[in-house]
Amino acid sequence: MRRVLILGLAAVLAACSQPEPAKAPTEPPAAALPPGRPAVYQAQTEGPEPFVRAVYDMVAAGDAEPPPPGRDPIYDRTLNALIGEDFRKAGNEVPTLNYNPICDCQDGAVALRTVTLTATGESTFDAVVAFTVEGEPKTHTLKLEKEGGRFWKIADILVPGRQPLTGQLRAAIS
Repeated sequence: MRRVLILGLAAVLAACSQPEPAKAPTEPPAAALPPGRPAVYQAQTEGPEPFVRAVYDMVAAGDAEPPPPGRDPIYDRTLNALIGEDFRKAGNEVPTLNYNPICDCQDGAVALRTVTLTATGESTFDAVVAFTVEGEPKTHTLKLEKEGGRFWKIADILVPGRQPLTGQLRAAIS
């Protein structure tokens, strides 16, 4: 009797300890979505490289409805605050940031060539991005951080030969 109880208990415990079957993802991967903000927002949870690729795909496709200045979920809180203040301070004048900082352009055919990531901390990366605008080669470094432990965001943009974007905006609003 004791043996039957022990075997029965062992069978119950074994059944309870079986791993749950993998659940299908509720959201398709960013690469499966058409270029645009939904793909960027999905990629923010996937990792720094999918995020950067989705951002440049969105720019290449034309960002049809960007959020108001200072409220763009692809930028971290600090960069958003600086962008918003730059636009508020400009008033009716042209703000310092009167172009798309992702491509350093107004419009044009943007084509991503390469993304090279370097970890700079536990939840930060530098993404060196090579791309073209109307065939002209450009290289930027995006400072990425995982904000809130979940979403990848752009914390700063470095263009060779220039002050970082955060520095330019701080200088303009002070």
